[in-house]
Amino acid sequence: MLRAVLLALALAVPAAAAAPPRPQTQDEIFLAARAAARAGAYDRLARYEAQLQGYLLQPYIESWLLRPRLDEATAEEVRAFLAREQGSVLAEQMRREWLKALGKKQQWDLFRAEHPLLAGDDREVSCYALQARWQQGDAAALEEVRVHWYAPRELPEGCVPLAEALIAGGQFTSRHVWERIRLLLEAGTVSAAWRAAEYLPPREALDRGQLFAVAAGPQRYLDDRKKDLSRRQTRELTMFALHRLARSDPLAAAAYFNKLRAKFSADEQGYVWGQLALHAARRNLPEALSWYAQAADAPLAEEQLAWRMRAALRQGNWNEVKATAEKMSPLQRNEPAWIYWQGRAALVSGYAVEAQTLFARIAGEHHFYARLAAEELGLAFTIPPKAYTPSPDEVAAIAREPGFQRALALYRLDQRHESAREWIWSIRGMDDKQLLAAAEFARQNEMFDRAINTADKTLALHDFSVRYLAPHRAALGGHARAQQLEEAWVLGLVRQESRFAPAVKSSAGAAGLMQLMPATAKWVAHRMGMQDYSWARVTDTGVNAALGTYYLRHVLDDLDGNPVLATAAYNAGPGRARKWRDARALEGAIYAETIPFNETRDYVKKVMNNTMYYAALLGGQVRSLKARLGTIAPRGGKDKLLAQRAAEGEEPQ
Repeated sequence: MLRAVLLALALAVPAAAAAPPRPQTQDEIFLAARAAARAGAYDRLARYEAQLQGYLLQPYIESWLLRPRLDEATAEEVRAFLAREQGSVLAEQMRREWLKALGKKQQWDLFRAEHPLLAGDDREVSCYALQARWQQGDAAALEEVRVHWYAPRELPEGCVPLAEALIAGGQFTSRHVWERIRLLLEAGTVSAAWRAAEYLPPREALDRGQLFAVAAGPQRYLDDRKKDLSRRQTRELTMFALHRLARSDPLAAAAYFNKLRAKFSADEQGYVWGQLALHAARRNLPEALSWYAQAADAPLAEEQLAWRMRAALRQGNWNEVKATAEKMSPLQRNEPAWIYWQGRAALVSGYAVEAQTLFARIAGEHHFYARLAAEELGLAFTIPPKAYTPSPDEVAAIAREPGFQRALALYRLDQRHESAREWIWSIRGMDDKQLLAAAEFARQNEMFDRAINTADKTLALHDFSVRYLAPHRAALGGHARAQQLEEAWVLGLVRQESRFAPAVKSSAGAAGLMQLMPATAKWVAHRMGMQDYSWARVTDTGVNAALGTYYLRHVLDDLDGNPVLATAAYNAGPGRARKWRDARALEGAIYAETIPFNETRDYVKKVMNNTMYYAALLGGQVRSLKARLGTIAPRGGKDKLLAQRAAEGEEPQ
């Protein structure tokens, strides 16, 4: 018996040692409650709630307990929570989820009473709102479902009965179904496309196995010579296969289509050429414009028109730039990028007055294309003077608001997503003075990302010293100088990477001020001979700045000392930055505009624009943005060799 007791005690010791410590402080209990909610451990969550009465973030635990029970909760219970949290982001979220539950159960009286109180918009809720109107005999609700039908994503559950009513009534024919299927297949949502295909008439029915086989291996389907292209569904699958192949090899897809095109109608041929042209333009292939021309009068989506414009810029075809702008909707045509490039096209064509009018429309703003437009007009670069300084009382008023208090508490607990949501909700509807007071509150509490983003929203009263904060400048500036890098460029890059939050980690795994990936950090540490390197140290400000600036210097040297290429390389990898060059020299702004990755294209523009502002604020030499962008040298044999070496692991991508 004694031996059994001793054995039990011996086994209990390591078990006890392995058990996590019990949360003691309210913050620790809250984090434990968050983990319990994510694990679905609601009994444990309820016990934590009892320990946190009066705690600032206690309403979060209430919401985590109530939301899973919305299907069964009484209206009184939900409304009691909404009343307690009236005006908060938690109340907005709860009302949105409750409306979905009410719509699903078709409790339309309750739904109609609560829906007007929802401040924001939600696709699923809006579908249930249409259904609620339809239930009351509002025929216009059926027509409004078209917006959701032509969205390239899963149809919200609330819109399904309305879409089926349109199909049953003959307002949606097989043409409308095929249009939706195409949109979904273009977006890569094959399962949603299959669900849409269930509405096709029997004579046009798709084979599920074939659909998913094409998605997995388009070339095999295109090689099948037994296809009956007289059938609509076979032609649609072939067009999908061509689209799928063109994502990786537009030239091969075009070669296949040229052999098959006689089997397709003129409209179908236009559709295919529009798809092939898009993918060719995204790969900066010279064939893109001729393929767009073969698309003739086929309707082109906004993305296709944007890439048609970029293909024209890449080839220096200013007449095509002008013609493409005319094909755009007024909304798209008036985006700052296209206003600028229309101005450039007008200038080249000899229409100086028209060009100046276009440039003047955006020159007073503060983004990348505004700066370029201002330079075309010969306007000097100046930082707008500080227009307003919030008083201590105004900042204190912000500090007393519960939403800002919760945002700060969540930020300090590293719950960045929830903190940002509280903050964004709290600043909605604020005027410039209130925004600057909120930005100052954030700055004082070292919420640098919130300070920058909030100051960035002012319309008339600006404070660029907050928009372009430079915390951790001692570390960043010191390492920038050690690597002979322009400090303003390093700060501009960090502003875009992390908004100066030292501990921030991205969903991709990058960490720290300069957002280093594990493989890159390890590779750089080895190159530097950093003896005490470990991944745990990457969020240390000094370590991160040392590693990041060393890597930035490396890619700058590797890419002809060109900061545009180096900036693109820092975000997407040196191999890609090289690959995106052209066979001929390119204006830096055109290189930036024609970067195939949306994220990298936006990143390069913002980093280069940030650099202008930091250079001015630091009191250094202010060079024009156009001069900074310079000219991108053409591709050469060295590029291929370096890209191959990078692919073999000699350099992180």
